[in-house]
Amino acid sequence: IRPLAEEYPYIYVDGVFLKRSWGGEVKNVSILIAIGVNKDGYREILGAVEGMKEDKESWKNFFIFLKKRGLSGVRLVIGDKCLGMLESLEEVYPNAKYQRCTVHFSRNVFSVIPHGKIPIVNRMLKAIHAQENKNTARVKAQAVAQQLREMKLTAAAKKIETGIDETLTYMDYPAQHWNKIKTTNLIERVNREIKRRTRAIGAFPDGQSALMLVCARLRYVAGTDWGAKRYLNMQHLFELEKEEINEQKSTG
Repeated sequence: IRPLAEEYPYIYVDGVFLKRSWGGEVKNVSILIAIGVNKDGYREILGAVEGMKEDKESWKNFFIFLKKRGLSGVRLVIGDKCLGMLESLEEVYPNAKYQRCTVHFSRNVFSVIPHGKIPIVNRMLKAIHAQENKNTARVKAQAVAQQLREMKLTAAAKKIETGIDETLTYMDYPAQHWNKIKTTNLIERVNREIKRRTRAIGAFPDGQSALMLVCARLRYVAGTDWGAKRYLNMQHLFELEKEEINEQKSTG
């Protein structure tokens, strides 16, 4: 297992569910995956492990496994809303912030509204994330929640009021990075490649064989242009951090 010797400011995490046969039954096995963007702006697959389910213990063990290998300098973790992941992140990487994927958040809001209202609500959600900073986004979110209440979409309004802040963390980072750090699109594309390959197999005999195939696909992806092309210009992040330190010094 290779050591992770440098800083990875941005980490994308997700769980992929695959089928396994167990005592004549077909059950889900989850594989937890982490992809990092290093300080030079290149994407790297950091690790994959079998999680018993997407629970706190599995996520905590995964983060500890990455930390023991040297994963450091984590500023932001981008993922779907998963309580087990969030709780364990706070324990293992207390200084890292969390960005909830805006696409998953929208889907979660759509789950409590009639199908015919999805296009208009989608436009409302996009208007929140099109704001120029966190404060204006919060104001817009309040207005959208109010609109939804007037449309008798109370459950959707509640989801926005309680969950929108987790989707706005990306606004604390350079605007040049926003499009790529507000969703888990980076990891979703890799997951699609895994699922495309595993669909032909059907159910795995055990979690270990599922993990081995996932790792083989991850190595394949990493060996393509995917890993050789610079994903982000990280200078934007380091310059922003310098500015923030200077501001603190001058106000302190």
